Amino acid sequence: MNTSLGARRVLSLLASAVRLTRRAAPVGTPLYMVLSLLGGAVPIATAWCTKVLLDGLAAGEVWLSLLPWAVALAVTGLLVGLLPVGTEYLKQRLDRAVAVVTMDRLYRAMGRLAGIARMEDPRFRDKLRLAQQTGRSGPGQLVDDGVGSVQAAITLGGFLGTLVVINVWMALIVLAAAFPALIANLRLSRARARVMWSIAPTERREVFYADLLASLDAAKELRLLGLGDLFRRRMLVELTAAHAVVEGQDRRDARMQGLLAGLTAAVSAGGLVWAAWLAAHGRLSLGDIAIFVASVGGVQGALQSLVARLASAHHSTLLFDHYEEIESQGPDLAVPASPRRIPALKSGIELRDVWFRYAEDQPWVLRGVNLTIPHGHALALVGLNGAGKSTMVKLLCRFYDPDRGAILWDGVDLRDVAVDELRAKIGAVFQDYMCYDLSAAENIGLGDVSVLDDRERVVAAARRAGAHDIVVGLPRGYDTFLSRMFFDEADREDPETGVLLSGGQWQRLALARAFLRDRRDLMILDEPSSGLDAEAEHEVHSSLRRHRDGATSVLISHRLGAVRDASAIAVLAEGRVAELGSHDELIASGGEYARLFRLQASGYDEVVSQ
Repeated sequence: MNTSLGARRVLSLLASAVRLTRRAAPVGTPLYMVLSLLGGAVPIATAWCTKVLLDGLAAGEVWLSLLPWAVALAVTGLLVGLLPVGTEYLKQRLDRAVAVVTMDRLYRAMGRLAGIARMEDPRFRDKLRLAQQTGRSGPGQLVDDGVGSVQAAITLGGFLGTLVVINVWMALIVLAAAFPALIANLRLSRARARVMWSIAPTERREVFYADLLASLDAAKELRLLGLGDLFRRRMLVELTAAHAVVEGQDRRDARMQGLLAGLTAAVSAGGLVWAAWLAAHGRLSLGDIAIFVASVGGVQGALQSLVARLASAHHSTLLFDHYEEIESQGPDLAVPASPRRIPALKSGIELRDVWFRYAEDQPWVLRGVNLTIPHGHALALVGLNGAGKSTMVKLLCRFYDPDRGAILWDGVDLRDVAVDELRAKIGAVFQDYMCYDLSAAENIGLGDVSVLDDRERVVAAARRAGAHDIVVGLPRGYDTFLSRMFFDEADREDPETGVLLSGGQWQRLALARAFLRDRRDLMILDEPSSGLDAEAEHEVHSSLRRHRDGATSVLISHRLGAVRDASAIAVLAEGRVAELGSHDELIASGGEYARLFRLQASGYDEVVSQ
């Protein structure tokens, strides 16, 4: 992580933050700036009004001539009380408005990631986490720090000018004391930014273990295997390690801040003694003493505020840099300058000499795969774990692009078409399907958001997946919320607030979601019945056979009996197509497929014979 940005980058980030806040609050932003800057000038005006009023009283001037100064002092006192309230109110409104804009822009940027490679990169995920954290308040905080720095500079300049009028040497001494504080706090800010970045992996592991301990999906194994204490200890180890690093930085901060506070106190005390000596020798008036005391305190306070604001701005800039990097990122997959139209599939899909690996330092997953999926036919992919089946599915969906070779859709390279247009022609059920904390109807309707509210289409898809009877048996039918995560306080004890489904029931809803995309050119079914019992599996595959009839589909299953009716079966081994043919052809050839099929069949035969 870069913990020291150049001046040009800092100004660029500040300008970007100002644009964001003005877009979010076009009226509130300039009003907030004006009130903040006015707050920097009011203490100076208060000090001068006090000086003139005291000097006039000491000189015996007529009260009426001093009345305007008394009124001015009362007004400035009122402003001192009201301005912080007004600026804080505007800041809170600004932060809320900025959060809406920044979160919208951040997740629009995430939506530009057509692939999933960056999401699997730990460094990117660390940056994303920091961007999420700073996106809500980071721009507003950066603007606040910038305006606060100018405010403190106004107060500092005004009081330093006052000290120059009274005694130029005292002004120089107070000013000289500011530089060590400024340099030290900027260094501390950089060090703290480095610390926060260094513990990011540790915090990620701590969050991982904490999420495991609170995960419903992991609850059964954690309790059965007694893993709670193990993961709790690991969580505490990571949490303690992160805290130890932060504690070390806190100690360094405390030591430095203590030295700076001592220096500030020494300068302030020396200045007061000097002022008292000058007054005793008649070289300062009563008003001079009052404004001197106010100036020394004002300079020290403004210096502390300026240093704190600059340090905070430095930290905010570093964090906002992560937001800017994520928000301004380019696409992760190549975007053709002139995308070709992808036709409705008529001939078929061809994988031509496809090579792929997930990173340059990792082994090849696919090694020169040549394979054709004819239009209107079903291709099954089988093989041992790690053979490359799911990777081929990811490439067909263009979550990744091949490192070598090409995937052609009726002769058109998938890299030459718009990703959204390609995926609009694909329906899929993934092995790691999603269970959304939404209603049953929405869980199915997400398969095609254009018909999300078309209840007839949703019900028809549920019937084909064998999910209709499950859904209508829920307390509120298709409107039943399939989660206990969200509920109103009034609904806390209502059993119908949310329902938790079994794994097999969820799988049927995932199948229904895929069936809702039945008008697509390609259907991908990755272990579509892995969580079902034998009877349900038979029903699902019977429905899938009817669904695949005359359609182009790719089916992955470890249960070879479920793929035997496919038009062609490709056996993958070590990233290559080791065998290709129909079920009967592969059985007759006596190769790997025949061995695996007989191995599975023998297990069933043994059960039947018993």
